[in-house]
Amino acid sequence: MTNYKMTAKYIANKLKLSFFSLCFLALTYNVTNAQEVEKITLEQAVNLTLQNNLQIKQAQNQLTISEQNLTQSKFALYPSVTSSASANRQYGLFFDQQTGRLINSSVDQVNGRLNSSIVLFGGGSLMNQIKQNKAFLASDSSNIAKTKNDLSLLVVSTYLRVLNNQDLIKASKDQLKLSKQQLDFAQKQFDVGNNTLADLAQSKAQVATNELNLTNAENAYELGILDLKQLMEMAPERNIEVAIPAIADPSSIDYNYVAYEVYTKALQINPDIKLAEANTQASKFAINIAKANLYPTLSFGGGLSTGYSSANALPFSTQITDNNFGQFLGFNLSIPIFNNYRNRSNYNISKIRYENTIISEQLAKNNLNKIINQAAQDLKSAIKSYSATKSAFDSSKEAFNVIKQRYDVGLVNVIELNTSQTNYNKAEFDFIQAKYNVIFRQKVIDFYLGNPLTL
Repeated sequence: MTNYKMTAKYIANKLKLSFFSLCFLALTYNVTNAQEVEKITLEQAVNLTLQNNLQIKQAQNQLTISEQNLTQSKFALYPSVTSSASANRQYGLFFDQQTGRLINSSVDQVNGRLNSSIVLFGGGSLMNQIKQNKAFLASDSSNIAKTKNDLSLLVVSTYLRVLNNQDLIKASKDQLKLSKQQLDFAQKQFDVGNNTLADLAQSKAQVATNELNLTNAENAYELGILDLKQLMEMAPERNIEVAIPAIADPSSIDYNYVAYEVYTKALQINPDIKLAEANTQASKFAINIAKANLYPTLSFGGGLSTGYSSANALPFSTQITDNNFGQFLGFNLSIPIFNNYRNRSNYNISKIRYENTIISEQLAKNNLNKIINQAAQDLKSAIKSYSATKSAFDSSKEAFNVIKQRYDVGLVNVIELNTSQTNYNKAEFDFIQAKYNVIFRQKVIDFYLGNPLTL
């Protein structure tokens, strides 16, 4: 019996120890998780995106390929050198090059050759290829800048969306708290017979509506955080929060931008335009390359050759360095006479493609002009909308407070109260969204002006 009690006591102590250990581990885990929350500023989010995003890395790899192509085209101006060597045993009747006679036996042969040639005239093809590859390099460089710019603006948009949803969550929680207070009041009024069951149901429905608003805001916030992580190529399980910057009153933002002045500056720095211009230059040099194929090609070359044959009585070294050692120098002229209209067709097509790139460049400029004019107009409209929603929010808040006071003393019914709160909720949401819309529209203008994308 004593042993049984001791065993039971031992097991109980073990269970207590295990329980406290689990509690300690859980507490440690929660504290650790709390400590692992990372605050991400807008500047950090942009920098991490530019460092890690795979689209940028792909664009950088393409730039490296273009650099290699440019290097290769420059080296094409130099002479080419090739060498070859062979060793074989030949049987039967054949003509032996080294001895200059027919042989019908087994013979060992060794042959070596070294050749070099250089293009003296190729219609300017090589130089134009270098110029075209330089244009391709500029195009790829502009494409990297374009990718970075587009991603930076997307990060700003996503970051502001997260901040917007944070404010919506806070507003939704405040509204839910207020609705629950009203439900508690309605329940007490119902209990003493001052409210009907319909009035109580209306208050419950208002709480349910505000709970749904809170859930939607939280879901939108989590989705925004996930989008931001994906832009930064960050693991989804990492726990991050966006830092809340000190944002100036949107009504103080200058919106007197002259669209033409913004466009004129953007035209000099915008990577979309630089990309289109580089592609136009590349197509222009492609015409010269295609035209060069219509002209003759003159090249100069030379070579060394030697060989050994076991059919020759002379020693190996004598044959290799003396008897069979040969050299040659010569010119080669290649004249394109007729190749099924291929060269002429390629030349004509290259001119059409050049015209298309000119059109594409003008379309890019037109599109930029349209976007900037739209952005300037959007900023003006956003600021006006902000002022209107602010007035509507202030008015609806004041109206709700008055109606709530009247409801508390029984002068209005619950339907009027809930209608007023719904209007108040919507006005607050509209005001929050209008605020961040102004900030984003301002950043779009900064983007095209080349200003830093910071808050």
